[in-house]
Amino acid sequence: MEKSVVREDDEPPLKQGSVTPGTPPTYRRRKLEKSAQIRPVAGVDRITRFRKTYFPDATIQQWNDWHWQLSHRITTLAQLTRFLVPTDEERQALEQTEHQFPFSITPYYLSLIDKDDPNDALRKTVVPNVKEAVMSRGESLDPLHEENTSPVPGIVHRYPDRALFLVTSFCSVYCRYCTRSRLVGGHTEALESHWRQAIDYLRKTPEIRDVVISGGDPLTMSDERIEWLLSQITSIPHIEMVRIGTKVPLVMPQRITPALVKMIKKYKPVYLSLHCTHPEEITKQAAVALNRLADSGVVMGSQTVLLKGVNDSVEVLKELYHRLLKVRVKPYYLFQCDPIAGSAHFRTTVDVGKGIIQGLRGFTSGYAVPQYVIDTPGGGGKVPILPDYEVGHDADNLYLRNYEGKVFAYPNYAEEVSLQPCLSE
Repeated sequence: MEKSVVREDDEPPLKQGSVTPGTPPTYRRRKLEKSAQIRPVAGVDRITRFRKTYFPDATIQQWNDWHWQLSHRITTLAQLTRFLVPTDEERQALEQTEHQFPFSITPYYLSLIDKDDPNDALRKTVVPNVKEAVMSRGESLDPLHEENTSPVPGIVHRYPDRALFLVTSFCSVYCRYCTRSRLVGGHTEALESHWRQAIDYLRKTPEIRDVVISGGDPLTMSDERIEWLLSQITSIPHIEMVRIGTKVPLVMPQRITPALVKMIKKYKPVYLSLHCTHPEEITKQAAVALNRLADSGVVMGSQTVLLKGVNDSVEVLKELYHRLLKVRVKPYYLFQCDPIAGSAHFRTTVDVGKGIIQGLRGFTSGYAVPQYVIDTPGGGGKVPILPDYEVGHDADNLYLRNYEGKVFAYPNYAEEVSLQPCLSE
């Protein structure tokens, strides 16, 4: 008589406390070949060596001035070759400048990249690759249909009570998988010319209670412009909260000055949605910037895009989320990469994302587990995606699989309870 064989994908029996026989769950025993060694938190010494090697005339005061960081961005192939040897795919992409959206890296952020490793995670996210020129099936320039839900220039009004306010097209560093690659780059005058019209729309739309200031990156603007926007938006009676979407604390932490933080503090409640990609972005300098924001009362949540070969493993994302929590940033969203044109080489399957959530849930603090979501193509909004924790049900019970692979029953029925009065004998 042949023995029964339990495969990795077999369901466990629907029995209280049962567990799949054999080794631990699939996601734990799968070999994560793409998970690169995570370097320790980058400190001052490493960044200082980079500054002294490549910018010997820059003083520490200049390096720590965000205006200096902006004016010394690396934006061309010729400039990049001073710091690293581009791969053939990177060189081809940078030579085809007329077909790509802008390339820009601050000196600070470039100091975090391993110049000798073409597979360095941060390098992949900011150095162009010729694969960006390939339009794959299902991709488009505006997959989220933001332009179809824009009642006035600069405003995207997709959800009933929230609005996205695109205030600038400029970023200090351009992510190669950017959802708004069709818009970003160059100067901001075109968007700024619509600010008053956009604010007027917010004033006349009382159902909007939450405004997300985004772009581009709003924190690349001057303190005066940011304050004007915050003062105008928070003066609208029905606006209850303002969020700022940014990557600046990670790519140019010098921008988070005491003066900026003091100004933002006047406009509570302000929330900050931080675009985090990899644990190596949480350097000691970034930690100082983020702690400064937290100390001022800014509530921060992270938004991470799941990227193939960059952060698509439990180990990398767990380390990222642990480092974020240490600087008071709550992991908020893990985004499936949007099908923006030329992004196929970044996208994982949804099963990879589910496996990561399954590998986090129960193996770290609940605060370290974000929502895994897909921002649906066509403008349908964010949809949460979860592993299959519900494994079955019957007339009385719902059967749930926990982080260990064990199945437990939850009583799942509605029953009216009648309390009869006590009768004396």
